[in-house]
Amino acid sequence: MRAIVIREPGDADVLEWTQVPDPEPRPGEVVVEVAASAVNRADVMQRMGFYPPPKGASDYPGLEVSGRVAALGDGVTGWSVGDEVCALLAGGGYAEKVAVPAGQLLPVPEGVDLVEAAGLPEVACTVWSNVFMLAELRAGEHFLVHGGGSGIGTMAIQLAHVLGARVSCTVGSDEKARRCLELGADEAVNYREDDFVEHGPFDVVLDNMGAKYLARNVDALAAGGRLVVIGLQGGAKAELDLGKLLGKRASVHATSLRSRPLEEKAEIVASVREHVWPLFAAGKVRPVVDRTVPMEQAARAHRLLEDSGHVGKILLTV
Repeated sequence: MRAIVIREPGDADVLEWTQVPDPEPRPGEVVVEVAASAVNRADVMQRMGFYPPPKGASDYPGLEVSGRVAALGDGVTGWSVGDEVCALLAGGGYAEKVAVPAGQLLPVPEGVDLVEAAGLPEVACTVWSNVFMLAELRAGEHFLVHGGGSGIGTMAIQLAHVLGARVSCTVGSDEKARRCLELGADEAVNYREDDFVEHGPFDVVLDNMGAKYLARNVDALAAGGRLVVIGLQGGAKAELDLGKLLGKRASVHATSLRSRPLEEKAEIVASVREHVWPLFAAGKVRPVVDRTVPMEQAARAHRLLEDSGHVGKILLTV
């Protein structure tokens, strides 16, 4: 098969579409013939040498795919060759085929195109596990997601809105603000012109910036508020004012999905299938795809992501 190989750490030009060995399913795994994958910030960080895949995972980038089941490993039940699926991965999605633990496999949601489904597993599992399973966002609470126009942001806005929260987001342009409001955000704060802290307090904050926003995120929390940090685009180290946390009886969580044990990922995937997938079937939540790019042009897709002009997901098609 062919896959995108990272020749060496560097800029987008180090991504090479080349011949590699086909994957073989281990016990409990399924091989998926890939229709599409999606570009995530983690892929860019891996390409640059800052985010190596977990031990035992594929060296090829790609944290989610859609496609059709091509082979079943020993012990796999509930799936058949030819099933249309999408999957959460620890790596390997930028390829024509990928081996996936069966517990990380999902059916393509009713009403969703096979290619579009490639952009759902990572964002749905990330948002559901952090905002709802961990931070326990409830109807009537005030929720803030940073980067409202991103894949994570567009999913978080929709899920929080449909489940009854008041939704705020940060954006970098008026066009992204407009798109986020269309998805269900109650307000969009342009971080280039305004301070999100002034729009709080927030019961739950989903943050991808890390150190740069830590102090202001804590300032913005309501009493009993929950800050969940899932990215470090703004750095990894900052001072944390424990006095403010104590005074607000607030909490800070830092989580990662990629390195979790298979059992935890399977639990998250099962919860997403139970609670989130019916919302797609009902038309209450939808994929947000900025554009599709041929897999062999992954370097161009990475540049588009790094330019941050997109809204939603950038997909790679085989």
